[in-house]
Amino acid sequence: MATIDLKKNQIKGYPLHAGKGTIVSTAGSIKIHTRIKSQVSLIIGGGRSGKSSYAQDYALSVCEGTESRAYIATAEPIDEEMKQRIAAHQKDRGDRFITIEEPLDLAKAIKDLPPSVEVCVIDCLTVWLGNLLHHSGVPSKRFEQMDALYEVLHHPPCEILLVTNETGLGLIPADAESRAFRDLAGWMNQDIAEIAQNVILLVAGLPLALKGSVL
Repeated sequence: MATIDLKKNQIKGYPLHAGKGTIVSTAGSIKIHTRIKSQVSLIIGGGRSGKSSYAQDYALSVCEGTESRAYIATAEPIDEEMKQRIAAHQKDRGDRFITIEEPLDLAKAIKDLPPSVEVCVIDCLTVWLGNLLHHSGVPSKRFEQMDALYEVLHHPPCEILLVTNETGLGLIPADAESRAFRDLAGWMNQDIAEIAQNVILLVAGLPLALKGSVL
């Protein structure tokens, strides 16, 4: 049976994987796959709570082939520890994702995703926010890059999973810059949680849906 993949505009001689968010219709001997409106999911939790693994495992489960999955990595190799963390994440992903390294302009990175991408993991928002603070200092209100990201998330080109840290459950930071980071992260998480269809809290590797449903 021939299959028309509207995303790639080509015909294949084998059926495509029908992941979540996919409509499959059949007319005669032709099966047509189209994507319904893509959802945005915010994956939030503390350090080592299982956020990245949860998002990555979901992306691997809903579509087939490297070209259908993207991973936007926000970390910059600023010191030896970060280099080792980046290397560990790269090894874990292997060749199962299209990897895009973008430490500052997330909105553009999402807009420029290849048309073959059906699901994109962004890991992580709090590292991205730290990059903006490092390069630009503390903003008077918030970074313009945050508003640009929110605009894209209202009309995402594919399914988006955003990994972020909950930074407000510990001690109050001692210095002003760290307090500014905590405040910005909290406001950012609230803004994206309002946009997202799903907000999932990870605790000890266990997901809890705060909004929408567990993926």
